[in-house]
Amino acid sequence: MNYPPVYISEQACPINLVGKMGQAVQISIHNPSQYICANCEQILPDWQQQQFLWVVVVLQQAQYPLEEKTAQAEIEKERLREKFMRFGCDLAFNLRDRGYLTDLIDPRTGYPLLSHPGAVPHDDTAVVKALLDYPVIKNKCCVLVHPDWGTAVYPSVLISEAPPDIIQSVTKGIAPMHGWTEFS
Repeated sequence: MNYPPVYISEQACPINLVGKMGQAVQISIHNPSQYICANCEQILPDWQQQQFLWVVVVLQQAQYPLEEKTAQAEIEKERLREKFMRFGCDLAFNLRDRGYLTDLIDPRTGYPLLSHPGAVPHDDTAVVKALLDYPVIKNKCCVLVHPDWGTAVYPSVLISEAPPDIIQSVTKGIAPMHGWTEFS
């Protein structure tokens, strides 16, 4: 598959948001990683021969480092997962209503939420590492290391055929409904 390059402004300047509790959210739009290109039909079997796909990376700043499996970290992961699922569903359905195939990946299972699950789960941490080149700590599970937040980061991913400018516009439009306001 040949993919056109991402608009430079999308990759170089992520959408920077902040939540009501002061925690940052970064959203960026990318060409699919090699893993997604190689395994798309096994991750999303309903998606046949999509000409262009875009990966929307959503990074939420956690209240605590997430590298240790503690009760506090597990509660925080669940809170951030729920926040992503609400936002991701709104974004996905908005883009679907515009005629663009879109799905979000459940960060806990690695399977799409709106499509039939494939034979291969998606690995959000691996894809974020591939797309943003952030380091990963491998212990009981793989934990992303954000350049500013350290391991206090929760990665999640949407996949869409919508063009980056549409994804960006819809994202900025619905972010305030989730308590996220834009800053630069």
